[in-house]
Amino acid sequence: MVNPTRSYSPQDKALVENAVHLAYQRIYYPLREMTFFSLADLNKEIKLLLERYNNLLFQRKEASRLELFQSVEREYLKPLSSTRYEIKEYRRAKVQKIGYIYFSPDKTYYSVPYRYIGKETTLHYTKGMVEVYYNQQRIAIHQRSGSKGAYITNKDHLSSSHKQYSQWSPQYFKNKAVVHGSYVAACVERIIAALDYPETGYKRAMGVIQLHKSYGSQRLDNACKRAIQADAVSYNRITNILKNNLDQSSLFLQEETDRGSHIPKHANIRGASNYK
Repeated sequence: MVNPTRSYSPQDKALVENAVHLAYQRIYYPLREMTFFSLADLNKEIKLLLERYNNLLFQRKEASRLELFQSVEREYLKPLSSTRYEIKEYRRAKVQKIGYIYFSPDKTYYSVPYRYIGKETTLHYTKGMVEVYYNQQRIAIHQRSGSKGAYITNKDHLSSSHKQYSQWSPQYFKNKAVVHGSYVAACVERIIAALDYPETGYKRAMGVIQLHKSYGSQRLDNACKRAIQADAVSYNRITNILKNNLDQSSLFLQEETDRGSHIPKHANIRGASNYK
């Protein structure tokens, strides 16, 4: 049994120092002049001396340390943990509108119950687990994921599984997108629908909509149209189209119904028969 000294209790220190002194006297001193050629041999001798020490009778009690342990202390012991001890570390994080907290060490997201949206939480994490606490109460626990940008989800946490808790919803983003064009709305719908949980797509959908601030609604709508035609709807693809001005390409802006050649017909053009 381990009894650490109490804080602000200097009288406890003497008891600890005396226990250390007795261990040196009964175990270390008999070993100091002995030579060992392996760690296993040393540990074997230490174990032998320790058993001998625990079987010595106390001067003022008719019992040994081992007997007192068996008769008094043993019944208060708890089972050893089935898992290895892991050091815990701590972070603070605010629950985002999408119902996730951002875990900065791994750049990942973990879901929490939707009713805590907007609340400040404390994260307790180890190598294998991430726990989320609010007011010293654990509100979520997840297996830790090392995948950068991953969304780790417990479906019972999300507002889409319950009543609509916040204003953010698939319809909310569709309404915001349609203001900038029908193709923008179509891209936003595809982005949200492509994911298992709508909440994980909200930030990407908002990112697409916000592109109108830099490029204007018309260019954004054209870029979304091109992304849909190429079957490559994503925030990164749409951003690349706008950055590289592909939405303004003359070939793209040409009406789809106009399939004719851009070179006018005239008598100087030779056909395949001229090359036989």
